[in-house]
Amino acid sequence: MAAHTADFVILAFGSIEEWKQKREEYPPLSAILLNVGGKTVDDPVVSEQIKSLSSEFVSTPVIILSDSDDFAQIVRAIDYGAKGYIPATVSISVCMELIALSVAGGLFVPASALFAMRHLLQSNNPTAHPLAGIFTDRQAEVVAALRRGKANKIIAYELNLRESTVKVHVRNIMKKVKATNRTEVVFKLNDLFQSGIPA
Repeated sequence: MAAHTADFVILAFGSIEEWKQKREEYPPLSAILLNVGGKTVDDPVVSEQIKSLSSEFVSTPVIILSDSDDFAQIVRAIDYGAKGYIPATVSISVCMELIALSVAGGLFVPASALFAMRHLLQSNNPTAHPLAGIFTDRQAEVVAALRRGKANKIIAYELNLRESTVKVHVRNIMKKVKATNRTEVVFKLNDLFQSGIPA
């Protein structure tokens, strides 16, 4: 990595504790690249590491380097506070560019995640209701429409509701999945669908 950039000093440590013991020898961190290898983001040790680093180093992007490009894993990593998710299949030069993007304030997820999301949004399977235990029947209908990218006005028309009622449903759905905007709602909903929550 060091041979591919003149912009960053690359430091390798086995743990954040190891870095803390020598932090006085180095300038402040610009980014943290956490290599999880073949472990999953669901692994309690990994998820705790991501959450801990993201909360302790608020102004420093935490970027995950992983052997997996599984959509659910990517969404969880971002949900836990990561500012980027880089599959190990990318070249070192691309990896360095993606780290620079995160340092500049961007957020990166691999294209495979977008394709997976598109596939889920286009899925019109009316029999799949993995969130039935979380939402009312009407909210589940709104969830299905949100996942297909439909606007409130269209949802209101299709479900024979007032637009103001749809807005109330969307607000309640956002609270239930702890989302702050529609995009985050869709990501979190797709994550829950991907997890295979039983009906």
